Amino acid sequence: MRYEYLTGNIAIAEASITAGLKFYAGYPITPTSDIFEYLAKELPKHGGHVIQFEDEIASINAVIGASWACAKSMTATSGPGFSLMLEALSLAVITETPLVVAYVMRTGPSTGVPTRSGQYDVLQSTYGFHGGLVIPVLAPSTPQEAYDLTIRAFNISEMLRTPVVLLSDAVIAHTYGKVAIRERSEVDLIDRTKPSVPPDAYKPYDPVNGLVPPMACFGEGYNVLVESLTHDERGYYAPRTDVQRRLMWRLYKKIVENSGKLFDYSSTYLDDCDYALVSYGSTALTANVAAKLLREKGYRACSVKLKTLFPVYEDGIVNLLRGVKKVFVVENNLGLYYRELRGVIRDKEVVSVPLIDLDVPPPQEVVEVIKEWL
Repeated sequence: MRYEYLTGNIAIAEASITAGLKFYAGYPITPTSDIFEYLAKELPKHGGHVIQFEDEIASINAVIGASWACAKSMTATSGPGFSLMLEALSLAVITETPLVVAYVMRTGPSTGVPTRSGQYDVLQSTYGFHGGLVIPVLAPSTPQEAYDLTIRAFNISEMLRTPVVLLSDAVIAHTYGKVAIRERSEVDLIDRTKPSVPPDAYKPYDPVNGLVPPMACFGEGYNVLVESLTHDERGYYAPRTDVQRRLMWRLYKKIVENSGKLFDYSSTYLDDCDYALVSYGSTALTANVAAKLLREKGYRACSVKLKTLFPVYEDGIVNLLRGVKKVFVVENNLGLYYRELRGVIRDKEVVSVPLIDLDVPPPQEVVEVIKEWL
């Protein structure tokens, strides 16, 4: 292990190398381009390949192809680029392709302010693609978390055969922090499960004993079908209701039924709390300070930082906040994740604290808004 002083973006790049990244495809976009630039220099030293394509559509399709060639694969983008990737992301979901998308949010909508921050795309990160399913979304708030959660994103993608979004923002991307960088031998890495049957008995979408099918790769002698149409366990197009039901429920359950394993958070003062400030990403930096300021004013406040945004682990969130009287959801948007939590937390009042700021909302502003509700 070694320690370096890194930005969130470079921490993501370093972590992807630690996780075993072998293929990166992308198109430059602010504020993610330094991930691309760093990997272009460093990944070939570790036996990997970096390619700039003509746009984000080509990039994510190349990432899908590389994953099926058994290479751990990743791309990085921001709002406009992610919008272009959504059709292919749906392809990755139905073909159960492991990959990671580092999504560094910026001010929007449209071109917005490319060099500044925001959390406007939190719902798009999991609901944006067509098909009505959910993919895992992890949200760091510091460079160290950016490093740790990138490795976790790769592990989840391999374990569940799914795309995973690492949802950062421009503040985290360009904030420096001390980061513990581990050698690969110091990290528990997960690789996709390989078939245990001979090639003539292999069915590429048969989960065998669970919800996640073993995955053969191109060139290994197996009959591998990467089918975007509704398909049976063999990968054959099968436009029947029973096949559609079986496929949809399995794709849904393999994510949602693992919500407890994926759930991750941190908190301060939670064991002595009436008013919980729930946040994620860079806004958690503000919420932590705001909770401390409220306690100094005599309010028993606490800060709960969610590192896993999707799938929403309903039982875990309810139990986590069981002892508090009121929940405040602090976000740098118009209350997007609040919409998720108010449907989960039904035994107490849930209040949206929507703060629009080009960087991180000031803690005092959070305090003043919350005091109006106390």
